[in-house]
Amino acid sequence: MTPAISFRNVNKYFMRGTPNQVKALNGVNLDIAPGQFVTVIGSNGAGKSTMLKCLSGHVVPDEGSVVFEGRDITRLPIHKRAQAIDRIAQDPHESTCAMMTIAENLAMAGRRGKSRWLHIAVTQARKAGYRDLIAPIGLGLEGRLDARVGTLSGGQRQALALIMATLSGSRLLLLDEHLAALDPKTAETVMELTARIVAEQNLTTFMITHNMAEAIRWGDRLLMMHRGQIVFDTTGEAKQALTVPDLIAKFREVSDREIVEDRALLA
Repeated sequence: MTPAISFRNVNKYFMRGTPNQVKALNGVNLDIAPGQFVTVIGSNGAGKSTMLKCLSGHVVPDEGSVVFEGRDITRLPIHKRAQAIDRIAQDPHESTCAMMTIAENLAMAGRRGKSRWLHIAVTQARKAGYRDLIAPIGLGLEGRLDARVGTLSGGQRQALALIMATLSGSRLLLLDEHLAALDPKTAETVMELTARIVAEQNLTTFMITHNMAEAIRWGDRLLMMHRGQIVFDTTGEAKQALTVPDLIAKFREVSDREIVEDRALLA
């Protein structure tokens, strides 16, 4: 089976050639199968977000290649990836437009990566479709299509962002700590919605989290990064059998130091 994603000897430096040079990615090699849901953990500066942003186009590798569905996208502009690749960031404000209504956000999402022209974006027929689309979320948004997105809670905005990602026909979903700004109850609701959408649409998914329990519970493959490298990779029954103490022990083994981030220990 041809991988959905391939990293080949990917290196990325920041502040290269200066005394503050950082090698964020160090010879990363990785294949991700179509429809695979991968969770990624690691301490701050491990390279998690840099690897994700190499897929979204927000970061361009210095060496190596990134291939998506057989196409080299290493230096492909963000807008040319937009129809197939969607990223939801930690800050709910990044994935939605606060000044536009829910319906207008959905209409714009439906045209992502496509040509646009002057016409009425939100019709009554489209509104009816949007109601049917978002009613299953269970957050009452179907009755607030004309409300500005800026009036929604963070959890409602992240849920809306997930629905928006499905409208453009995305095949790769990038989740950059999309639960981190939410309270535990809301995070659980948004994560359950995430898992349902991923399963229903068979999306290849790459999810960064600092929460080890989340990384074990969700997805079918788990990666641990440290100093720009993938230092642990598990899937299947081995992943299901993992515990948080197992991951802490593995981190100490590869990093030769104690975990100091409380967020990484949250269950």
